[in-house]
Amino acid sequence: MAANTTPGLRLQIQATKQCISASQNISKMSTMSFSFGSKRKSFTDFRSSSHISLTKPIHSFKLAPIKFERMVTKAMSGASEQVPVSGLPIDLRGKRAFIAGIADDNGYGWAIAKSLAAAGAEILVGTWVPALNIFETSLRRGKFDQSRVLPDGSLMEIAKVYPLDAVFDSPEDVPEDVKTNKRYAGSSKWTVSEVAESVKQDFGTIDILVHSLANGPEVSKPLSETSRKGYLAAITASSYSFISLLKHFLPIMNPGGATISLTYIASERIIPGYGGGMSSAKAALESDTKVLAFEAGRKHKVRVNTISAGPLGSRAAKAIGFIDMMINYSLENAPLQKELYAEEVGNTAAFLASPLASAITGATVYVDNGLNAMGVGVDSPAFTGLDIPKDNKS
Repeated sequence: MAANTTPGLRLQIQATKQCISASQNISKMSTMSFSFGSKRKSFTDFRSSSHISLTKPIHSFKLAPIKFERMVTKAMSGASEQVPVSGLPIDLRGKRAFIAGIADDNGYGWAIAKSLAAAGAEILVGTWVPALNIFETSLRRGKFDQSRVLPDGSLMEIAKVYPLDAVFDSPEDVPEDVKTNKRYAGSSKWTVSEVAESVKQDFGTIDILVHSLANGPEVSKPLSETSRKGYLAAITASSYSFISLLKHFLPIMNPGGATISLTYIASERIIPGYGGGMSSAKAALESDTKVLAFEAGRKHKVRVNTISAGPLGSRAAKAIGFIDMMINYSLENAPLQKELYAEEVGNTAAFLASPLASAITGATVYVDNGLNAMGVGVDSPAFTGLDIPKDNKS
């Protein structure tokens, strides 16, 4: 943060009128294949460092045009060292956060890092080993500078980037074909236990732990056609990785700390196409959040929560399939007819990590414009003729 960073963080609403038309044909796109030649590559190749928030659609369709106002809550500094902040501050100065699962400047992990940084936290990042070189090079060459801009005009600083593959707890777990894989060449100490030890040696302790990891190598397959290997791979990468991170990082977390993961509504509702065991992995993640909240709270005075985020057009989601369909579906059917922005999830994470949320743990917090509350899709022809409220603001 810049030297003139203020004591508090003020939430300001910035409204920018922007008309978004959803009256477009969702054209058929090619889906990504997740099958690999190596017997272990399904665990390691194409591991998403971002939240997987999309599935393959069943049909292409048209949506009626709608318009909405963009309402984005941004974390803003609002005071000087002499003048106290007005309102209710989110102040994370002096706190240190480790965010596991950032490989680019697009997605929820990056947005969470920015919001935490805007609140004053020091940022550490864990990046999937095969993506490490590209990420660090882009960061060094300034390709992310525009995305690093914080509300006060300064640039988000990342204190250190660590190589990380959260599928492996310790060096003994790593198979030989992964050890000798050229994509891992030049990197060391990237298993979960080793990264936790490296952070301890470099910084001593942390206060905030963020899990932004998910991967389902067979996500495009229906659950009934998912192989045992594919199912277990999804569970390992998307839910057990959170348990592993807590197991190894809790000993270096300060009392009063907070952990946050990212989940998806497919954990509790049927989302056709979100297969390969990913819905099961998200359900496990939410269940584990409750149990871990009890254990971490009693033993370490650390809170554990998860954010159920709506669809976002991140690079990871676009690689899997038809994210535009899911975004437009949300625009048509959610109580709030507006696009969901990554910073809205980031700001929620900043709140959950702050003392303002000191009594919140074991919770699944929905940040999806209210889509989780809907029992039916109101854009269905079955509701033609009903007086359904619409956001017709221009």
